[in-house]
Amino acid sequence: MIESVFPKHAPIGRRRFVTGAAALGCGAAVSPALAHKAVTESPLSAELPDVSSSFLLNVEKIPVRVGRQKTKGIGINGSIPAPTLRWREGDTVELQVRNHLHEDTSIHWHGIRLPADMDGVPGLSFAGIPAGETFTYRFPVRQSGTYWYHSHSGGQEQAGLYGALVIDPADRPAYTADRDYVVLLSDWTDADPMDIVSNLKFDGDYYNFRQRTVGDFLHDVRKDGLMASVRDRLMWGGMNMAPTDISDVSGIIYTYLMNGRSPDKGWTGLFRPGERIRLRFINAASMTLFDVRIPGLTMQVVASDGNDVEPVHVDEFRIAPAETYDVIVQPAADEAYTIFVQSEDRTGYARGTLATREGALGAIPPMDPRPLRTMADMGMAGMKGMGMGMDGEQKSDPMAGMHMEPHDQASSGKTVTAVPQKAHRHAAMDHMNMGQADRGDMAGMEMGRMDMSGMSMRHPMPETHSDGARQSGPSGDHAVALPVNQPSSLKTGVEVQSLASNPQNRLGEAGDGLDGNGRRCLRYTDLRALKPGSDLREPSREIVFHLTGNMERFIWGFNGKKFSEAEPVRLLVGERVRFILINDTMMEHPIHLHGLWSELENGHGRFQPYKHTVNVKPGERLSYLVTADVPGLWAYHCHLLYHMDTGMFRTVVVA
Repeated sequence: MIESVFPKHAPIGRRRFVTGAAALGCGAAVSPALAHKAVTESPLSAELPDVSSSFLLNVEKIPVRVGRQKTKGIGINGSIPAPTLRWREGDTVELQVRNHLHEDTSIHWHGIRLPADMDGVPGLSFAGIPAGETFTYRFPVRQSGTYWYHSHSGGQEQAGLYGALVIDPADRPAYTADRDYVVLLSDWTDADPMDIVSNLKFDGDYYNFRQRTVGDFLHDVRKDGLMASVRDRLMWGGMNMAPTDISDVSGIIYTYLMNGRSPDKGWTGLFRPGERIRLRFINAASMTLFDVRIPGLTMQVVASDGNDVEPVHVDEFRIAPAETYDVIVQPAADEAYTIFVQSEDRTGYARGTLATREGALGAIPPMDPRPLRTMADMGMAGMKGMGMGMDGEQKSDPMAGMHMEPHDQASSGKTVTAVPQKAHRHAAMDHMNMGQADRGDMAGMEMGRMDMSGMSMRHPMPETHSDGARQSGPSGDHAVALPVNQPSSLKTGVEVQSLASNPQNRLGEAGDGLDGNGRRCLRYTDLRALKPGSDLREPSREIVFHLTGNMERFIWGFNGKKFSEAEPVRLLVGERVRFILINDTMMEHPIHLHGLWSELENGHGRFQPYKHTVNVKPGERLSYLVTADVPGLWAYHCHLLYHMDTGMFRTVVVA
């Protein structure tokens, strides 16, 4: 693990955090080890490294200094972030990974379609790379676009083991540019990831200092009236929740980096006026959603998660951990333009500059007001009194329309289960060795069950026999015996803090803090694939997952179960299924399915976008289609690192 500046496993006092320049206004210097070499070398002539098919990657500890603190991170070939890799579609790549650590390591090629034993998740179809040994990844490249790679072992991703990956298309690219830059975003902390998990287990608000105050209450009283404001406070207090719960880990401990550079000066990309510049944004943060804009420039979104989309002109977009977006900008003036990247909770920012000369810096815009969660985020959208907005903009009478029911009401929906595979289940936990505790035996606060009767299902559930067997298989021509379980026990308790009474399709919303801010913000409904999908079959069945959790105890899972309690999800080779996700929590969850594409059902039919990571807003219900075209054991998890490591993880078996 990281060599922390704090005593190992000791609690971190709140006054001892390493803070970012943006969060508290103090300067931060970054050592050369944090320079993103592939991006910053000779930017006028070599924005990206040369294409190669053979690589030697040395995983090693690297000295790091952010601010006044000195520690060690984990990087590759002397660099944090790891070097940018550039491949070509159609080539076969070979990557030798040498582990110079005193612990196992791994590399996962995020979003890359490859054989399961090359995917890099220890405990599934891959054993990991022991200390002092070398593993060779070798696979054909069958796609193009912007991706990234990172460790899937313990907290190594948080410690710096991540890098950008760019794949050139075999043919002419759909969109051309004069310059091509990677913009790799991340959140850095000197704290040991094991300590962060321990602190969150002790107090889910450990890093959230921005609770509402008496002053906020008086402001609400003047705006909405005394009774409405009191009812609002009573409602949140009765649910042990707070509208300020935006991020689990904030800028009080994170420094937000762009291409490894802290925000005092940030990273610089050079241009000549009139040039088209492609910026490949990658969110490699462990726990942070970012909102990206370049004041004075319109961004043309041309790709999402490596796949080309029809151009969308925006002023701002939100990027969740593990997502990638390619944008094209065309600055006409000889000016310095600031790439301004705020954390969703507005506790800090990363910064970069597009300029015609080195050393030029653009103005830093003021931070936006922090967003607040609302009734929509509680899964009660459309009820009387529900409001959306930013700080101080809650609507009145928030309790109106809210109905609490006994605990014995059953949940709707189905989920696929399978025969227990203890060997796989326990082995897969090896890559999540961050000391999470099983809190299932702890007494939880009993809460009323929110009424599920108002939940509408956009797609009817598939017809099944009494034994759960499907009536048709992947091609609709033969019976397939797959057990189906009704999660009738899904109710509030220790592992399920709340259940959404009226989850909504929120794909047409940009997100809390973006909707209504006066700028054109990207929405998932804007994403339309440039080419139609390759599999136009209707799905043979549907798999429903409730995204559940308990903020007070920092427990996360699918359908009220942590990974250690859950069975694998079984898919047949060639089968086409619909995944339905219902977010019962107040946190956003970027859900990543390894090895297979997720075709987001956003209203564009044959042209719905292909994604590898789908961000699910609080109180949202969405769906996507999956074609199980590659056999093997695949990871399925939330890409917020500490959500995954405390239970929001499943194994998908394609056989």
